[in-house]
This record gives sequence, C-alpha cells and structure tokens, in this order.
Amino acid sequence: MKNREFFAANKYGMMCHWGLYSLLGGEWNGKIVSNYAEWIQAHFAIPNAQYHRLAEAFNPIFFSADEWIKLAKDCGMTYFVFTSKHHDGFAMFHSKVDTFNVVDATPYKRDIVAQFAEACYKHGLKLGLYYSQELDWAHPHGGGYTNSAPCDGVTWDNSWDFPDKSKKDFSVCFREKIEPQVKEILTNYGDIFLVWFDTPHTITPAQSLELNRLVKEYQPNCLINSRIGNGDYDYVSLNDNEVPPEGPPEGLDKNSGDMNALGGYKYSPYGLYETPATINHSWSIKYSDQNWKTAEQILEIKRHLNGKGVNYLLNIGPDCIGRIPAKSVEALQGAARLEGRV
Repeated sequence: MKNREFFAANKYGMMCHWGLYSLLGGEWNGKIVSNYAEWIQAHFAIPNAQYHRLAEAFNPIFFSADEWIKLAKDCGMTYFVFTSKHHDGFAMFHSKVDTFNVVDATPYKRDIVAQFAEACYKHGLKLGLYYSQELDWAHPHGGGYTNSAPCDGVTWDNSWDFPDKSKKDFSVCFREKIEPQVKEILTNYGDIFLVWFDTPHTITPAQSLELNRLVKEYQPNCLINSRIGNGDYDYVSLNDNEVPPEGPPEGLDKNSGDMNALGGYKYSPYGLYETPATINHSWSIKYSDQNWKTAEQILEIKRHLNGKGVNYLLNIGPDCIGRIPAKSVEALQGAARLEGRV
C-alpha cells in the first residue's frame, strides 16, 4: 500500500515533542512561559551559551521507545511523528553535520530516532519525522528574520544572539545544515512515512522545491506536509488543534487562498488532511499546564475529524527522563477503552 493510501485509511496518529526544552518544563528563572513550552528559548531570549548547556543534563534514563510505540499501537494509532529537530536546532539523532545532537552533546549518547525506527518496525507503526526546516536558533543564519508577525518568542529568529538581520542569509543555514540533515534522516532510518516540516517564512520557493526533490529522491513513497512552504507538499496540515465544523469544500483548488480562508482548508493534491493536536495545551511538557483533555473529549474530536475525512495527530510531551505524563496515558487509554480497543 502506498503511503498516501495508508494515510487516507488510517486516520489516527501520535506526535511527540521531546528535546532539550523538556528539561525546563516551561519554566526559566522563576518565570513560566506564557504559551508553548518548546518555545521557551525564544520566549525568554535565552542565549545559546546558556541554553546549549542543557545538553549536559539530558540523560533520559527511563526512556523506552518500545513502550511508547506499544502504547500508541494499543490505543489504535497507526503512525508516529517525532521531533527529530525543533526550532532550537538540537538534533535528537546522530548528525554528522552538527555536533549539537543527542549523541555527541549529551551524556545519554544514544540516537533517539534510531530507537524509534526500530520500535516502529517491531510493532508495525509507520515512522514520521518532524524537522524544523527554517527556524534554527542555534545557527547564526537561521530563518524567520523576514517575519515581523507576533510569535511565542521575542522574534521568530534568534535575535538575542544574532541581532543584525542585515548579516543574515538563510541560504547559508539551508546549505550548511538544513539540507544535509534532511538527507541524514532520509537515509539512516529505513522507510520514513512522512516528513513533517514546520513554520515556513523565509524559505524560498526554490528551497522548498529542493527539499521536496530531496525527499522524493531518497524516499519516493514518503509524504510531505503543507508546512514545507510554497506549495510543494502531498497533504495539508491544518492549524494547531483545529476542529473544522465541515469537511473539505468540494472543488477546492490551488487558488483557494491561505489556510484561514476556508476554516483551515487549502488545496490537497490527494485529498489528504490532518489536524495536529495537543492533549493539554503545550506541545512539550509544561509543569503548570494541567488543562488535560478527557478520554471522552479525545474520542469525540477523533470521531468528528475522521468523519470529515481529517486525520487526528495527537501529541504527547514526555518529561526529561523519558516518562510520558500519567494524565496523557490515562486519557489515551481511556479513549481506546471507550472504542473497545483495550
């Protein structure tokens, strides 16, 4: 079965935001991040010299990829999407491109993505990898500096370490880090179901097309989400936590406008849509965030989305030592029990 057919037939997946930011849990110097905890570096403008020291403490002694993937499978999920690199620039895989990664920079010294690839193969789940293809606060030429719209940080780009926008050239970051790391995740971990790109602003049409070409060259069956930017995608990621009242409009085409024009919908070449969603509010763990969805709410949203032809990609935010919060487990298992799965 081709991946797009699998995506259309299997409408429930697990997403996971896990990285150095998980060590902070949304708190810095006695203050709590106001929104998403994975944005904490940008929210408090934490210098790289300080933030990167978190790698010295990242040692998830209770992490078990096998247990996480088995939980997803037992709860009826069929694919798993993991943050291989988020906006902070830290790779959760062994990158030869940049030593700011989980193997070279931490006492843990094991490739997280490789463990997920093995566990997904063992339990029969499809593996997807999130990769922040533009925002990279570790790189002096990371993107986002062309966008002045409000965001969860002081700026989209790293303006606290690298304040002079006139000296920034995203093509340098793209050439030195983004492109070669995308090639690494495509060539080192077996079959990849999808690459989940995010937050395109500075990336050019030519650069989006180059990433698309790269994915299709090494993994022709791999899907690409709409957040790659500039229209070079296979399926549409709706807005975060969006639950549209209706399904995709009939006859929707490439001229339909931006994501918000039709309640989040835009053209999908294969009619594939997905809502990325959280179990509480934040994507990564945030100790003060106790706004948990109930099992009943999860099942209600899932049934609504799936009934409208939209996949439900539900996120977990584990803690820094590798534990999925009990409230997440209870909600996921509870929803599965209501469906008669466990």
